[in-house]
Amino acid sequence: MSLAAFNALEPQAAAELIRPCVDSDGWVTAVVAGRPYSSVDDALAAAETAAAGWVEADLDQALAHHPRIGDRAAGTNSEATMSRSEQAGVGLNSVTSSQMLAGNREYEQRFGRVFLIRAAGRSAAEILAELDRRLGNSPDQETGEAIEQLRQIALLRLRGVIEQ
Repeated sequence: MSLAAFNALEPQAAAELIRPCVDSDGWVTAVVAGRPYSSVDDALAAAETAAAGWVEADLDQALAHHPRIGDRAAGTNSEATMSRSEQAGVGLNSVTSSQMLAGNREYEQRFGRVFLIRAAGRSAAEILAELDRRLGNSPDQETGEAIEQLRQIALLRLRGVIEQ
């Protein structure tokens, strides 16, 4: 969708369009309320500002429907489609898939949530290295890193939605 078309949508339709970027009520509301945007960069700057105050509750809300890295997102909705597209270039094989599954389980036991990382532009080896490194984080450090990854994912997805 073009930026002009996004700017022209009714608020509810605009919210439905961008909610798959990140399921955060406050973020969606802020991005929709900031319209009209004069450029994609302005929209992304507003989205980044809206994400700046995210806390653990925002992370938990957003991860409620988020698949594990390495799992194929089920369904035909926009969020599942975006997730499959982002993970398509990761290049998992039987060895890295097994390592990812084991790492995901360890991460979930340690932190109580799925491991979140911006997969776009990363290889399986890079993701596994980050997973291993982040397992050494304290819970507070990891919450901060996961929120940063969520922000990156949201901005990439939003760019994809409004630059079409």
